[in-house]
Amino acid sequence: MNEKHEQYGTKVFYSPIEAAVRWSSLLEQETDILSVTSLTAPTTAQALPFWPLLGLNIERLYDAMRNSELAFGKAGITSNDPALLDAPQLTIRHVDLKRWMAKTYPDQKPGFLFDEMERQLHSAIDLDSVQELLLQIKTLKAQLSARAQPQQPKSAESKAQLHTRAETTYLNIIGGLLTLLLGQSPSGVRYSSFNTLESVISALIAYHNGRPGITERTLSAKFAEAKRQLSGDS
Repeated sequence: MNEKHEQYGTKVFYSPIEAAVRWSSLLEQETDILSVTSLTAPTTAQALPFWPLLGLNIERLYDAMRNSELAFGKAGITSNDPALLDAPQLTIRHVDLKRWMAKTYPDQKPGFLFDEMERQLHSAIDLDSVQELLLQIKTLKAQLSARAQPQQPKSAESKAQLHTRAETTYLNIIGGLLTLLLGQSPSGVRYSSFNTLESVISALIAYHNGRPGITERTLSAKFAEAKRQLSGDS
């Protein structure tokens, strides 16, 4: 986390110009920009003729605050007091800024707000959606396993059929999820930023390392089996 603080300038709260600087990937020029805007509040695009993108983003932030779409306050304390919109003490909390940007500009995920995993995911497939899919897979697997438990004496053949059916369902779900993560819409828009199976595996290991089955070898084998199952090759 400390590396992220230094690299992207992540803070608990920001002044509007600080937020716009980071949004515009101009952190290295922040000192120069702040020297130009220190005497003006609120900062407008007209005050930033040398940084047109920065001017656009600062206008976007003020527009969102004026229209009650983005929470704001003073010294990191949210109040939404309209009088603060013209005050130099105006601040925006990190969590509020991230929530607003994810909703309003889902295609823009600057590093000071979003971690690497979040930036890889397409706006239509956020981390919560992936976690929900994984939870559904886990729940379904548990249900199928429970059904496979013998309530009455069953033949070995019957037990094997139940186990095979459960495994097939499990692999079909995994294969479908991989198709979604690595595929694209009929118009050619990718569903996510994962370009290869290796990138999916790396992300899973990064977030769930140490859990049973979350190893490169196991994931590669299971994903390959799931793709074969879904394509009807097995």
